[in-house]
Amino acid sequence: MPRNIAKRVLISVSNDLVTDQRVGKVSASLQRNGYDVLLIGCIKKELKPLDRPYQTYRFNLFFRKKFIFYLEYNLRLLFVLLFKRKNILLCNDTDALPANFIAAKLCRVPLVFDAHELFPEVPELANRPGVKRVWEKIEDIFFPHLKNSYTVCQSIAEHYKQKYGITMGIVRNIPNKDTAPSSINSAERKRISLLPPLEGKKLLLYQGAINVGRGVDWLINAMSYLDNCILCICGDGDFLQEMKTLTKEKQLEERVIFTGRLPFEELSQYTEKADLGFVLLENMGLSYYYSLPNRIFDYMKYGVPVLASNFPEIARIVKTHQTGKLISHYESEYLAKVIFEMLKEWENKPEDKVRLKELSKEYCWENEEKVMLEIVRNAK
Repeated sequence: MPRNIAKRVLISVSNDLVTDQRVGKVSASLQRNGYDVLLIGCIKKELKPLDRPYQTYRFNLFFRKKFIFYLEYNLRLLFVLLFKRKNILLCNDTDALPANFIAAKLCRVPLVFDAHELFPEVPELANRPGVKRVWEKIEDIFFPHLKNSYTVCQSIAEHYKQKYGITMGIVRNIPNKDTAPSSINSAERKRISLLPPLEGKKLLLYQGAINVGRGVDWLINAMSYLDNCILCICGDGDFLQEMKTLTKEKQLEERVIFTGRLPFEELSQYTEKADLGFVLLENMGLSYYYSLPNRIFDYMKYGVPVLASNFPEIARIVKTHQTGKLISHYESEYLAKVIFEMLKEWENKPEDKVRLKELSKEYCWENEEKVMLEIVRNAK
């Protein structure tokens, strides 16, 4: 290959690319380091605009739910991967692996794999043992042959090392160091202005998927005891309508705000205004138990303390750096009491908020990307 032609990396993921911070950071890092990047996703419900410094491609799918979605997705993705110019394939998660693995073999190009989670252990599969076994079988088939791979935390790397004998790099899902405010358009500013005036009230922030086991219902129930707070829920998911119904039943519509799914460039406008952030997960399997959600580091970047579940990877950060408080019980009155105490404690510790912002200079994507870039550079 002539030296003046950049290596082309096809990055694929089974979402619409709009809110996936990790995939966005990986794509931008590769592009900045001289790679020709094409990020491939799919269209869900509607085609939402993207403004990225690299190329993107999204295809339509007929099926939207359940396992047939992933079957159609992999067939369509395989066709795209086979006929697009490429030098390297970068696959995100198990659900995109069959198409990537087959294309890599047929086209004789290196495959890099990024495991965002323990896919067969996600809570959505807890009551679907047949589907779970299919994903486990897919991993049994393909994982032993992965030569270039990385994941989000040490616990998941150790799990796959023990199960399949593979060595995965660790690339945590951490924000960029750059703290310059993102530019947002007038429509996005209008949406932010929909937040009610705080008028001395504290802003509580949940950001992330509104799915089973994410603790959103715990927070809404606790709001009945927190008259001095407004809860802003930024995200979308299978439980969104159910959570809106719960909010209405509790007569909390004026103090529980749903923004819907936000592009990650816009989400920071909410994070920087928050007084307290949450990472509350129900122990519904190893995927949640071993998780290290990126929002822990999002909160850190903006000096926002976190109330988080006492799970190994989460606790390692919170305990080591005193970024907030860990909790194991979620009964409404108790949760409200802990929130009230944390707000009072951190209100009197402005120096700790500054400390968190300084800490985020160490926990930044610019440090994490080095591992990813080395794996891609040496992929065979």
